[in-house]
Amino acid sequence: MHDITFRGDGEFPEPGSEADVLLDACGRVAAWGPGAQQMLGCPAREAVGRSADEFLYDPADAADIVRRWEKGARRGALVLRQRSGKPLAAQIWVRALTSANGDPQWLVQAARTAVLRTYEYGRALLKGLFTDSPFNIDIFDTELRFVGLNIAERRAGVFQGTEYSGHTMREMAPPGLLDVDALEARQRRVLETGKALIDTEVVGHPVTNSPREYVWSESILPLRDPSGRVIALGHVVSDVTQRVRSRERLVLTNEAAIGIGTTLDLWRTARELAEVAVPRFADICFVDLLDSVFPGREPTEGRPPRPPLFRRAACSGAAEDTGSDAAGEVKVGDANLWATAPGSPFLDALTKGESVLLTDDQLQNCPAAVGLRHSPDDGPKIHSWLLVPMFARGVVLGAVVFLRSGNPRRFEPDDVLLAEEIVTRAAVCVDNASRYHRERTTALTLQRSLLPQRLPSASAVRTASCYLPASGHTGLGGDWFDVIPLSGARVALVVGDVTGHDLQSAVTMGRLRSAVRTLADLDLAPDELLTHLDDQMNRFLDERSDEGALATGATCLYAVYDPVSRRCLLARAGHPPPAVLSVNGAVDFVELPGGPPLGLGGIVFEKREIAMDDGDVLVLYTNGLLQPRAQDLDAGLHRMHDTLSRTPPSATPQEVCDTLVRELLPTRHKDDVAVLTAQVSGLASDRHVTWKIEAQDELVGRARDLTTQQMARWGLEEESFTTELIVSELVTNAIRYGEEPITLRLILDRNVICEVSDGSSTSPHVRRAQDTDEGGRGLYLITQLTRSWGTRYGERGKTIWAEQPLRC
Repeated sequence: MHDITFRGDGEFPEPGSEADVLLDACGRVAAWGPGAQQMLGCPAREAVGRSADEFLYDPADAADIVRRWEKGARRGALVLRQRSGKPLAAQIWVRALTSANGDPQWLVQAARTAVLRTYEYGRALLKGLFTDSPFNIDIFDTELRFVGLNIAERRAGVFQGTEYSGHTMREMAPPGLLDVDALEARQRRVLETGKALIDTEVVGHPVTNSPREYVWSESILPLRDPSGRVIALGHVVSDVTQRVRSRERLVLTNEAAIGIGTTLDLWRTARELAEVAVPRFADICFVDLLDSVFPGREPTEGRPPRPPLFRRAACSGAAEDTGSDAAGEVKVGDANLWATAPGSPFLDALTKGESVLLTDDQLQNCPAAVGLRHSPDDGPKIHSWLLVPMFARGVVLGAVVFLRSGNPRRFEPDDVLLAEEIVTRAAVCVDNASRYHRERTTALTLQRSLLPQRLPSASAVRTASCYLPASGHTGLGGDWFDVIPLSGARVALVVGDVTGHDLQSAVTMGRLRSAVRTLADLDLAPDELLTHLDDQMNRFLDERSDEGALATGATCLYAVYDPVSRRCLLARAGHPPPAVLSVNGAVDFVELPGGPPLGLGGIVFEKREIAMDDGDVLVLYTNGLLQPRAQDLDAGLHRMHDTLSRTPPSATPQEVCDTLVRELLPTRHKDDVAVLTAQVSGLASDRHVTWKIEAQDELVGRARDLTTQQMARWGLEEESFTTELIVSELVTNAIRYGEEPITLRLILDRNVICEVSDGSSTSPHVRRAQDTDEGGRGLYLITQLTRSWGTRYGERGKTIWAEQPLRC
């Protein structure tokens, strides 16, 4: 059987025979070829002279052959008999011949049916590839010259009507069709290595100067002769443009999903959108958002306002280096007035909610598009312009413009769908960022309203504070601080921390701060105040049916500084210990029993009293200051100790506060932080005086005399009468209703403070006396003459105090 060969016209040869036999006019074997001997196993010496029907498995088939011959059939299927007696299916061809003597003869050629079927399969395969296949198939010899190509290649039109055989691709390919150097390099590589190159993607333009770009999948196969030597190259080429475009769109969509919205920063989100689009999808991209989208404004429901104001949020591509478009008209952050010009495609796109695709010719005919082309004078000309409106939750956010100049492909309908999908994804991120900024602003406003807006001034302490919300959160948190003036020129300093960074934490913090202020007005000792605060925290929990919705962890540190005694009384509930920066530069943490956090109930808190010198700085803080870098509290305290040790003793409270925040906090911290620093100073000895009063009515006059003399020493003769009256009433009440010992103390601070202490715990109260009553008007008079008055209780007895304002 002959080899199957390829012809350029797409036709294929009939197969050759395996066996050749010559029959004479009587149907006897006249000649027996080697192929017949191999097929049937019978040598020529045994076959010659025998009747042909002896080699049929069924001799009766001979008559059938004759009948078919008479009807003109020259080919048919027969079952032959092998020498061993086994049947052999075969196909035969019969051809009439004439001998030299003029006698008729027949040439019988045979091939096994299985071999013929294999040939037919191969022939059908070749026909399918070279005639019916949609693939372009080329054959090149070892000199890279065309040997042939299939009908699909002819129909493609590239080589139609040309004589290609014997020419190379370099000689035949139209200009711009493909990179011929790269093709020949791939061909030589296959010739040298003998290994096929499969599915190489090749970019080209079948039509010269056409912007439409095609992508082909090229496979180069080595073709070998029976000895294995490569004698030719087979090229199989298919159009995979749509597959590649779909893959590119899928990759771009995936990149958009990953790369857009990595943060809740509105400007960065817009920038990420522009950077994803360039250069994979467009050569230039800019994002314009409505002014209402930016922090401080609310997006417009439905249609945009008339006229809307667009602001450039991001730009990427040719204008990236300058931060503006290529013409330099609109910079990032500036308003884009071109977008709202009459006839602008921006307004049309936002009104209809549909994308706008314009070519360069359409841009030229659009008067409002003069400022939208963004084509630099010395750069490639913009030839395709796509505007996609941005919506989220039915709200107009802005528009995104994609431009192509260097990329020769114009935007296609599939590109519009892709752009809309990307912008839709980005719109959700932009909306989230915009809403986050608005909600965070609201949260910060709420947080600040719950904290002191201005620390009260007091002669006893100079204070400074700092509050930093946790990074990455809405700004709500549970850290708080306060400075509360108390009676007797004393000052309460408090810092607390409620677990969590949500609205519930902030609400709980605000309630605790209010509770502390209320309890502080009762002049309770720090340990007693924390006990009452613990009870209040339990009430907060009991008010909630879902305790999980309320922050369950809260700590607090409460300190009271007395400038008269220069001593500070402190207690804490699960809070980090305070630090003292002494005027001599020493740094110490107050050894104060920690106690459990608030809300556990049934806990006894302990207090401690420390002496402080003028100029000492008391540092109160929340644990967020200690644990941003190390979860170990001891390590945080050690770092804080080192930082305070390097702080000069002359530093102001604000400088101490700023140093701690700068040295201990990273740029992004996971917990909110509150710091309160207080530099203490005591009252001079000549600004306060204390007398012991005997429990006798006649000594009330003595108390008035001592008061008059002291007021004269302070140069407050004009206020002396009022002070005498206050002292008289307070001392009289102590003698009549209190118990010994009785003391009188006058303090000159920003007000004149009168304090009368006795050993009784009975609380006085104001009552309205009747006209006939002889008494009961003392406290009522004090209420009218003083700015404030009250009662505080000590370990033994009580103290009634009254503050008298001084005349300016």
